[in-house]
Formats: sequence, C-alpha cells, structure tokens
Amino acid sequence: MHILYQIASLIIGPGLLFTGSPKLAYGAEPTDGCTAATVPYYGFPLITTKNIPGTGRGRGSVEVTFSENSPFGISITENGSYRYDLDISLDRIKIRGAGELVAWVTTRDLSEIRKIGTLDTDHRIRGSVDWNKFLVVVTLESNENGDGGRWQGPIVFRGMSRSGMMHTMVGHGVLQQENCFAYGYDS
Repeated sequence: MHILYQIASLIIGPGLLFTGSPKLAYGAEPTDGCTAATVPYYGFPLITTKNIPGTGRGRGSVEVTFSENSPFGISITENGSYRYDLDISLDRIKIRGAGELVAWVTTRDLSEIRKIGTLDTDHRIRGSVDWNKFLVVVTLESNENGDGGRWQGPIVFRGMSRSGMMHTMVGHGVLQQENCFAYGYDS
C-alpha cells in the first residue's frame, strides 16, 4: 500500500508544481482559517398546503446549520443535544387578507411545539432548535398568537428535517406498500 502512495505522489506531485496556485489544482482559494460552509444536505424544502389563496405556487426552504455560538463549530445543549440554527424563507407568495405568517418547530409526533416567531416582510425568519428530528410548520395566524403554545390558524407550509425522514421498518409488514413520502414532505 505504501508503494501506491509513493507512485501517486510521483504522478500527482509534479502536476501541482506547475499549477502555481492551489486554486488551479483544487478549484478553491486558500483561506486564512476555518470558514463555515453551508452544506446543502442539511437544508430541506417547505411544501405549500395550497389551502390559502396566494400560496399555491409558493416555495419555501429551511437551511439548517450548526449554531455559531461555539468556537468548536457546533453547539450542544445541557442535555447533550445539538443546537441547530434555522434560516426559514418563503417566496412566490402573496397572502390576501389579514394575518401574520408564524413559524413553528415541533417534534414528529407533535408532542412538543415551539414558536420561532413571525416572519418579516420578506417572508424570512431565523430561529434555532435542539431536536434532531423535527418538523417546521408555517401558519397564518389572525394575530401574532401571543401565548406561543400552539398554532390556531391554518397551516400554509410544512417540511421535515432530513433526519426526521429516517425511521426503522418496525410496523411495516412484509407485503405492506406504504409510501412514506405520501404525506407531502418531499417534492
């Protein structure tokens, strides 16, 4: 195996000498230190319910990154869970009538629900969550739902975290053909 590494370095090494720049060799500029890169895998789409006029052609997305409050690149809560930052954005929507768009996070079984907040005029909001598997729900509230306990208005968009889509096959019979994406969490 060691011989293979020596042969590879002989073949690749001279090519790097003539490039003059790591950018030409690897396609990226050198940096002065660690930089946070958004990994597209951690994002997921928000799917419109098409129940509210002006949202039928709407699109939404959630970009999930590790919280930047730590020098180690990730933040962990007191109970050992990762803390994720969520950047929620909607576009191609025009809500008719009164009401505010409010974003929520919840566990997959809806046993715990937390209000992130009211989306701004550009239909964006930033929040955080410390669950590994979670849903993001955007509702149309007649007021800002001041108590924050649970949404009252209709669901406008919903989406599921990538890890939330993973599950065991317990409960799936040998001949049962359940389409797990039939619930509309994937476009």
